[in-house]
Amino acid sequence: MTSPKGWSLHQMDVNNVFLHGDLQEDMYMEQPLSYVDQTHPNFICRLKKTLYNLKQTPITWLNKISWYLVTNGFQTSNLKFSLFVKKTNREIVIIVICVNDLIIIGDNDVDIFYLKKLVKQKFEMKDLGESYVTSSTLK
Repeated sequence: MTSPKGWSLHQMDVNNVFLHGDLQEDMYMEQPLSYVDQTHPNFICRLKKTLYNLKQTPITWLNKISWYLVTNGFQTSNLKFSLFVKKTNREIVIIVICVNDLIIIGDNDVDIFYLKKLVKQKFEMKDLGESYVTSSTLK
């Protein structure tokens, strides 16, 4: 599917998105009831990664993918922190991050293919392919 400008529009879904975040502070939790160490039942667990329902989780994920995209040539938007743009003399690729989805639009399918390959090397993702939207959805 293409946008009204003829650009390709793709979507990718990040698997277990909130487990990708790296904690910047020490966080601890009680042992899960389903996994209590019988030799040390009063020990607590130090988290190495974020978990669902932590208030830090969404921002740690966004920080991690933002850093990865910026180090690979994308620029962040001054207006929206989940919008990334990569421009060359002739081509443009735009990414919008919506929680666990990446919406990718661009005027060059080769650049989009390369971007998909790049992010799949770092994060486990499902390529949902081209999105089927109407031009009225993009207005």
